[in-house]
Amino acid sequence: MIVEHRTYTLHPGNVPTYLDLYATEGMPIQLEYLSQPLGYYSTELGALNQVIHLWGYDDLDDRTKRRAAMKQDARWREYVRKILPLIQIQESKILIPAAFCRPQKAMFLAPPQVAA
Repeated sequence: MIVEHRTYTLHPGNVPTYLDLYATEGMPIQLEYLSQPLGYYSTELGALNQVIHLWGYDDLDDRTKRRAAMKQDARWREYVRKILPLIQIQESKILIPAAFCRPQKAMFLAPPQVAA
């Protein structure tokens, strides 16, 4: 297993907007394609205005195939078009878990339903 550690540094004040868009639009799409979410966080201390998410893959080939398939989805492209103006910097690192560490799949909750 490999872990992708993605950090998005957002323009100040955009974390709530980004997380709302992600919960309602991005997350449902990602969970169709990226089957091993390991965590999704925002920073409170240190470097602020950051969103950090972790995704597990079998290997780099698995990551490449899954992300390529997701990029072909028109819904994903529309979502990315909405979030790109919120982001200043994107970073991605590939982590190799230590032999004694087994990352656990995170449980993502469905976003709250908005009353019509």
